[in-house]
Amino acid sequence: MRHVVLAIALGLLPVAATAQGYARVTDQDAFLALMAQGTLTHAVFDIALSVTPDGQINGDAVGWPVTGTWAWQDGFFCRTMDWGGDEIPYNCQLVEQNGDLVRFTTDQGAGRSAALRLR
Repeated sequence: MRHVVLAIALGLLPVAATAQGYARVTDQDAFLALMAQGTLTHAVFDIALSVTPDGQINGDAVGWPVTGTWAWQDGFFCRTMDWGGDEIPYNCQLVEQNGDLVRFTTDQGAGRSAALRLR
């Protein structure tokens, strides 16, 4: 059951929003400036994640700790994570911003998306 909740909570939930209003984050400096604005959150799934300049991901989702590492590669956010002992496989994601919303789309923009709010 945790795997299903995790898949939904951490990026496999289709986002109804269209590309309107979202701008692609194209480089690591812009991404880091965005992440410096706060913690990535999702109230419904009780997600709070910090993405730090030293390549770390820390936080929690649905009451379980989340840890991971990330790197910026060829214009994409590439990460691995662990959620309460369950590995979340390596994936490179398209990153887009619309105000305080940051949308991550798996498989270099070809997969499913999740939008998280910066707080």
